[in-house]
Amino acid sequence: MNRYQNISISAGVNQAGESKRGYANVKYPEIPRDFSDTYVYTNRGDRYDTLAFQYYDDASLWWIITRANSNQTPDSLIPNIGSQLRIPGNERIPNIIASYKSINNIR
Repeated sequence: MNRYQNISISAGVNQAGESKRGYANVKYPEIPRDFSDTYVYTNRGDRYDTLAFQYYDDASLWWIITRANSNQTPDSLIPNIGSQLRIPGNERIPNIIASYKSINNIR
């Protein structure tokens, strides 16, 4: 799932009168803790996309792991080495994606 695939592109005019385009702000759902969550300690070489592939068979779901771990740097693909990460349970993924689509008005 390309997370920008269905996000609308906004058009506008800046203060200098020049037209500009960009993606609308993407909103992410809250991902509360659950008994199905897995906890792992990160090692050198771990990345959110490779962890998403390992746990979900889909590297594009890396944003779910980053959003579940607000104590990490949200704009990085690399978690802090030796930190504990919460990996939301695989059975929760359809609901998390549905929530993401709902709050971003994606059909």
